[in-house]
Amino acid sequence: MNPLEAALRPIATVLNRNIKATTPARELCRKLSGTVVAIRVRNTALTAWFIVQDECLELTTETDREPDVLISGSIVTLAQMAGDSGGNAVRAGSLEFTGDPVLADEFRQLLAFAKPDIEEELSGFVGDVAAHRLGEFARGLNKWGREARATMGANIREYLQEESRDVPSRYEVERFTANVSALRDDVDRLDARIKRLRNS
Repeated sequence: MNPLEAALRPIATVLNRNIKATTPARELCRKLSGTVVAIRVRNTALTAWFIVQDECLELTTETDREPDVLISGSIVTLAQMAGDSGGNAVRAGSLEFTGDPVLADEFRQLLAFAKPDIEEELSGFVGDVAAHRLGEFARGLNKWGREARATMGANIREYLQEESRDVPSRYEVERFTANVSALRDDVDRLDARIKRLRNS
């Protein structure tokens, strides 16, 4: 067993434990039994294969079987695949797949069912209170990251529009569009007038 497969083994154990604990996950697993899904980290040689069995997932880094679905993306996007943003990532193009789209979506649903509760997993090591505090810290950090990105985007937009004047403001775009529309209407009226004069 190579080091990557050894590192993935605990992940497979947690996923399979959650599949066994959830009736919809077990049913979906049985439905997908025999399906092979390859997960590839974009711009690297890292690939893992999920082989769906009757009520569990086999996770391996080497197989001779051809995948029914190949999913590729950045390590961050792949980590989000089981969450609510997985469908958005496919639509946005940051998560790419080849193969049967129905199988790909059902596999994403299976991962969503099997996704571990991080606080629950941590509580076994550090206790309930510490796990809850770590979870709150992680959620706070995530919220701060989103707010920081939004603030940075607003600051960059304001600099480009107000300071450097490299990008027009919304008001300037709307005014320009209105002027173009007025000019087009004027040209249409002039053209109609010229045609009337010619005809007369």
